[in-house]
Amino acid sequence: MTTEVRRLRNYINGEFRDAADGRTIDVVNPVTEEVYATSPLSGQADVDAAMEAAAAAFPAWRDVTPAERQKALLKIADAFEERAEDLVAAESENTGKPLELTRTEEVPPMVDQIRFFAGAARMLEGRSAGEYMEGLTSIIRREPVGVCAQVAPWNYPMMMAVWKFAPALAAGNTVVIKPSDTTPASTVLIAEIIGQILPKGVFNVICGDRDTGRAMVEHPTPAMASITGSVRAGMQVAESAAKDVKRVHLELGGKAPAVVFEDSDIAKAVEGISVAGFFNAGQDCTAATRVLVHESIHDEFVAQLAKAAADTKTGLPDDEDVLYGPLNNANQLKQVSGFIERLPAHAKVEAGGQRVGDKGYFYAPTVVSGLKQDDEIIQNEVFGPVITVQSFTDEAQALEYANGVEYALASSVWTKDHSRAMRMSKNLDFGCVWINTHIPLVAEMPHGGFKKSGYGKDLSAYGFEDYTRIKHVMTSLDG
Repeated sequence: MTTEVRRLRNYINGEFRDAADGRTIDVVNPVTEEVYATSPLSGQADVDAAMEAAAAAFPAWRDVTPAERQKALLKIADAFEERAEDLVAAESENTGKPLELTRTEEVPPMVDQIRFFAGAARMLEGRSAGEYMEGLTSIIRREPVGVCAQVAPWNYPMMMAVWKFAPALAAGNTVVIKPSDTTPASTVLIAEIIGQILPKGVFNVICGDRDTGRAMVEHPTPAMASITGSVRAGMQVAESAAKDVKRVHLELGGKAPAVVFEDSDIAKAVEGISVAGFFNAGQDCTAATRVLVHESIHDEFVAQLAKAAADTKTGLPDDEDVLYGPLNNANQLKQVSGFIERLPAHAKVEAGGQRVGDKGYFYAPTVVSGLKQDDEIIQNEVFGPVITVQSFTDEAQALEYANGVEYALASSVWTKDHSRAMRMSKNLDFGCVWINTHIPLVAEMPHGGFKKSGYGKDLSAYGFEDYTRIKHVMTSLDG
């Protein structure tokens, strides 16, 4: 039976449109490897139209009261709940993710995050007005930055769209957002939902490839460019934005260490790390990809982790027993496979290490031991269901290994020693340190890294403030 190929369209100034020149991209379902939709391959004319719409809508949206912006965002959150099954279906078709896990682990946090930023819209804080020079009163204004050009990734297309548009809209900005070329379906559906609530031009979606994203960032209209993606992409965005001094918000790669000390609960650590490493096929910048284990428990830990990997299932979206689905695309399958194929002779594959089946981009839960700090698979982001294990002798070496990569997004420490946990959390050079857990996120707490993991924060009041600018107003008391 031939699958009907749907036509996805851009959403610009309150209406759905094809690309101005009619070009399209095939969108492939990673479970079946079949084309299920086409999306616009947007060019300069489309970017110009979206930016013009966002710029025209900005003054009115900027001047809407925080209370009214809150009402709008709360309506969006309610609409997401009402359309939850449609969102789940679109996201699963986008990514191959398990339906039940998408329903329970993604939609509720997304709704909660929108509601958080709805509240944040009315809670901006700043220095109180005062006389810092005789006869003069100073006040601080926090204002929206303007039009925001936002580029979302393919690993969490829906949720990362929320992380971008929710704080931007709450602060009074207008948005032009581009989903990944491999996962546009759920973002286009989000546009359909939001379009029933927001004024035209406030929220715009354009689909396309890297050139489309580059045209957005280089466009003179946006005051801010925000991207979640690879280090390479982030560096290109920063370079392009520097030409006209745009504000830049970068959430890039990760290589999260999970440091397991000899006094840890091994079974608990194995369970937590295996889930945090394999969830979403390891396609998560915060995934527990690098395990550092004290030498005294190394062999026992590896044996238990290998068993956990063997017991972890990948499979079809409607199978409720699977932890994750396929890798997102053929290139990603090739990348993950390449890391395993190029392993040095001293490495040992303890579990997995191969593609699963001959249809779809499925890859087995994989554990690799015997690695050295300068090995490629330790230093570079795999972005797949692969967990590496290294042995360390003491706390100092654990810190050296943990911090000895170019990424600095997330990390975890597993120990019963409170003082050790506090020392490690102080000295680990990562934007987040979990203790005896790995991967939970909440809307109230910031998410963002250091070094080549980028700068700027998602979620929390800190993420909200990133979408504002600060103005000093001073007035004479003499009239």
